[in-house]
Amino acid sequence: MDEILEVLEKDARMSAEEIAKCIKQDVKTVKKKIKKYEKDGIILGYKTIINKEMVRAEQNRIRALIEVNVLPQKNLGFDHIAERIYKFAEVTNCSLLSGTYDLLLVVEGKDMQTISNFIAEKLSPMEHVRGTTTHFLLKKYKENGVILKTKETNKRIAISY
Repeated sequence: MDEILEVLEKDARMSAEEIAKCIKQDVKTVKKKIKKYEKDGIILGYKTIINKEMVRAEQNRIRALIEVNVLPQKNLGFDHIAERIYKFAEVTNCSLLSGTYDLLLVVEGKDMQTISNFIAEKLSPMEHVRGTTTHFLLKKYKENGVILKTKETNKRIAISY
C-alpha cells in the first residue's frame, strides 16, 4: 500500500504538508495523489473513531453482530443478496465470510427490541436467508487499531482482613 494511504489510515487529520514531511515527498505530489485517491474511490471518506463507552449512556446505541446463512442465487451469487441486506439503514457493516455462515453484519439500533424487530421483520423473512445467529456487543476494547480506554471507576468494595 502507498505510504500516503498508510499515514492517512493511521491519522486522517494529518495535513498534506505533515504527510509530505513524514514520508519525505513533495507537498504538491502528496496533494495530487490524495485528490486522485479520492476521485478514484480508493479514499472513500474520513471518519472519526468515537469511544462510545465514554459518551453519555442515553446517546449510545445497541450494536449486534449477526451471522447470516444465505442461499446464493443462480448467476448472481452472494453479491445480490448482500446488496439487498446492506441497504437497510440498521446495517452499518456487511462482509462475506468463509465458514459456517456466509455474511457478517454489524447492526445498530436504539435498543435490543429494535434489533430484534429488524431481524424478525426485515432480515429473516427475506427470500434466500436461511438462518441467523445474533451476538450483542457488550463492550469494545479496540476498534480499527485504536485501543478504546474507558473511565477508571473502581466499583469493587475493598476487603481487608
